[in-house]
Amino acid sequence: MAAARFAVILLVVSLFVDTSVAVTYTSKLIHRFSDEAKSFWASRNGNVSWPKQRSVDFFRRLLSSDAKRQRLKIGSQNKLLVPSEGSETLFYGNDLGWLHYAWIDIGTPNVSFLVALDAGSDLLWVPCDCIQCAPLSSTYYNMLDRDLSEYIPLVSNTSKRISCSHHLCELSPTCKSPKEPCPYNVDYYSENTSSSGFLFEDKLQLASVGDYVSQSLVQASVIIGCGRKQSGSYLDGAAPDGIMGLGLGDISVPSLLAKAALIQNSFSLCIDETYSGRIVFGDQGLATQQSTLFLPLQGKYITYLVEVTHYCIGSSCLKQTGFQALVDSGTSFTYLPHEIYEKVVLEFDKRVDARRAGLEGFPYCYEASSQDLLNIPSMELMFAMNQSFVIENPMFQITDNQEATLLCLGIHPTDEVIGIIGQNLMTGYRMVFDRENLKLGWSRSNCQDIGDSKRMHLAPPPNDILPNPLPTNEQQNDPSTHGVAPAIAERAPSKPSRSNALTRSWLCSVCLLLLLLSLHCGYLL
Repeated sequence: MAAARFAVILLVVSLFVDTSVAVTYTSKLIHRFSDEAKSFWASRNGNVSWPKQRSVDFFRRLLSSDAKRQRLKIGSQNKLLVPSEGSETLFYGNDLGWLHYAWIDIGTPNVSFLVALDAGSDLLWVPCDCIQCAPLSSTYYNMLDRDLSEYIPLVSNTSKRISCSHHLCELSPTCKSPKEPCPYNVDYYSENTSSSGFLFEDKLQLASVGDYVSQSLVQASVIIGCGRKQSGSYLDGAAPDGIMGLGLGDISVPSLLAKAALIQNSFSLCIDETYSGRIVFGDQGLATQQSTLFLPLQGKYITYLVEVTHYCIGSSCLKQTGFQALVDSGTSFTYLPHEIYEKVVLEFDKRVDARRAGLEGFPYCYEASSQDLLNIPSMELMFAMNQSFVIENPMFQITDNQEATLLCLGIHPTDEVIGIIGQNLMTGYRMVFDRENLKLGWSRSNCQDIGDSKRMHLAPPPNDILPNPLPTNEQQNDPSTHGVAPAIAERAPSKPSRSNALTRSWLCSVCLLLLLLSLHCGYLL
């Protein structure tokens, strides 16, 4: 009898295995505006408003439902952040060192600073406990309507001193004790220009913006350099109220915002023809934008380095004019390796139909009553994969003491093997520094179609969800803690394979066999 029962069990199991592979599961689909759905909602909520099928109201409701789903998808994945005072960037010309600036708020209570935006460095520093700083009074700067600020760590309730044991303290080897305050010293490209002091952690005040995201304030923990001593250009009017480094280093503001999972690891700078513009953190640009990959420098991605394959003037691309260049918003003009520069300016000069009148520092200037009277050839940078970067306006205007108008070429030579793409070539473009995918993107823009434009929703909706909480210092120190971008989260396969189905069937068969055997053993006992 036992043998017979065991044979029956095996027969049942074999039948189960054979049929389970062929089993399919079905489920009835019910449209949201069908009669069955109407009956369901009516049973729960009583009388309900229901559109007549194929009526105008029916299709309008479908359209409205699609729009809501789009807002949910886009709003949750593409959060953009701008400084709490707005995304607008400002340009004051020679009065403030030809740099682009933005107002930012730091600390609790917050204090406003007018910081220069620099994609070529990493640290955010502001004047603080000054030993040697530039003047901060508005009477010293004709274009400012308010005094500039000095950071006082003791006044901010959220300020924390960074010790030498902190993982972002680069000068920790010079410290006598791990508990000492972490010093910093940054030397810049401009001759004898530097900033030094101590590091602090404090809150940077930001605002979330976008077409599908209601505006809300965000406090982000960032590292701030308490700039006690500045030198060189920083004492001569450039960046008197500090620098916001936007580079690839771990200490930069974009890096810290991305690590805290507040934004996608990207930001954009846009400079329009009036030299103002916008900065937006988390912006990855348009799907239609052109792009080129960043290059490593000495085996590491430490700066925004790209490779130009050809420099083109008019309809021809000059031979042997390829070079590598830093993309640097903190540099006013563009610099080419000397050999490339000579080829470019000679070809450019041949094509300009005007009298040349060079100035000291600007050898390629031309007399003209207006730019329209010059036959200025088009200029273009070519990148890999035939990606084209058209230079909107390589010239800038100077009026000398005799009121003669000069148009000068904003391109200069450098003795370095690496060139610099500066602000003047970025004009008219939304420049996207996509750090997540290690590429530079660009698309033409008037800078009014991004950031906190008039299209954003100013009032948060009821029950608005707060942003992700910031990581604690311990979490920031833990290298195993990472924010995962939604775009790269692993997805489950949309359709199970036959091998997966067989595996599940085999497991179920084993479970059934064990169950039947246990029942059988119980019967025998």
